[in-house]
Amino acid sequence: MENSVWQDDVLVIGGGTAGFGAAVAAGRLGLDVCLIEATGKVGGVMAFCPGMPWGAAFPDDRIIGGILEELAGRLFAMVPPAAEKRPCALENFGPEILYDHDLATLVMFEMLEEAGVRVHLHTMALAPHMEGRRVAAVDLCDRHGVRRIAARMVIDCSGDGDIAARAGVPYTLGDEAGRLMGVTLSFHMLGADWARVFAGGDPYFTRHAARGIAQGRLHPDLAQLYLMKGFHRDTVFCNSVVIRDVDGTDAAAVAAATQEGRRRCRQLAGFLRSDVPGFEAARMAFLGPSVGVRETRKLEGMYRVTGADLAAATKFEDGIVCCDNPIDDVMRGAAMTHAAMVGQGEYYTIPFRSLVPRGIGNLMFAGRLICADPVAFASVRGMPQCMAMGQAVGTAAALALRRGVAVQDVDRGVLVAALQEQGVRGLGGVPL
Repeated sequence: MENSVWQDDVLVIGGGTAGFGAAVAAGRLGLDVCLIEATGKVGGVMAFCPGMPWGAAFPDDRIIGGILEELAGRLFAMVPPAAEKRPCALENFGPEILYDHDLATLVMFEMLEEAGVRVHLHTMALAPHMEGRRVAAVDLCDRHGVRRIAARMVIDCSGDGDIAARAGVPYTLGDEAGRLMGVTLSFHMLGADWARVFAGGDPYFTRHAARGIAQGRLHPDLAQLYLMKGFHRDTVFCNSVVIRDVDGTDAAAVAAATQEGRRRCRQLAGFLRSDVPGFEAARMAFLGPSVGVRETRKLEGMYRVTGADLAAATKFEDGIVCCDNPIDDVMRGAAMTHAAMVGQGEYYTIPFRSLVPRGIGNLMFAGRLICADPVAFASVRGMPQCMAMGQAVGTAAALALRRGVAVQDVDRGVLVAALQEQGVRGLGGVPL
């Protein structure tokens, strides 16, 4: 290990949408922020599933605001536009944002630069060093070896929560039976004829899929094909290949699932070309570098969000983002689920307390680490909500450090007011 120890106000672990939101928010509030990302690209799902739409961005057809709205606005304003609001082709989902994923990543890096965030790619967090109930430092590893960062505040947005778990935060893995949502490998078909591909009136291409499965040409889990118009004309985003029963915290299992996913994607692409009108001249591209993992650890927070909370359209006093997403449960059980969570025109909020552990005073988490039961988790995990969760904990970090208090003691009313000032909508009893 190098003799020097990095010193920062805030260490953000993970550069997905949650980590991006946390780092930008904390940096804009004047903190010295270090963001580490294990891969070579920020964006999380955007990197592993290029072109995945930003769903749940418009509860009750109003954008959630904050950093997500700013990012989308920058893309909307490009010439030509690099993003567009469209209705979702899937049942029970509202409007979503389609975008050019390369330009979106470029803008995300620019926003991090503007906020003064120090970004380290290809860098993994290895272990926390505890002083009582406080994270005193975290060991990191990059191509130069192991080094240590002493941060006043640690925000785990890694998706798997390794550091938070090693710091002693209790967690659950999957549902009550330990079942995890399936992992997915996505790809695009370039050169497809939209007019013919989507002319059949069968949104999940079930007739084609049934024929392919009966003939042994498609995997039985492909009974519904999730084929959506990509952002660019005559591109089709294929989010269909799901591999069940994969522990996303097991690197060998993820590697095996990725290879199996590649085989199924190649098989599906060939079937589309031969059997689905409009794909005859299309080719597969943008195959994800690894399967996208939806669910691993859910950390124990001060409050566990439940499906009952969401069904009641609960607007928590410390709510930090609005959502109306359906229960999007991807093959945790027997099939896909897109069940509506709240009534038409309704939404719920996600409480800040579900992002704060009980006993460690300088640690928070955001994104799919949220403390939630399996039903609630299947609704809250959208990228816009994860980005807003990150914005909330990044803001809370500044409040805690300025006042010299533990994260559990952050004034939640002050936090909500600060997020409102940052343009986050639908909080504190104010309608969207």
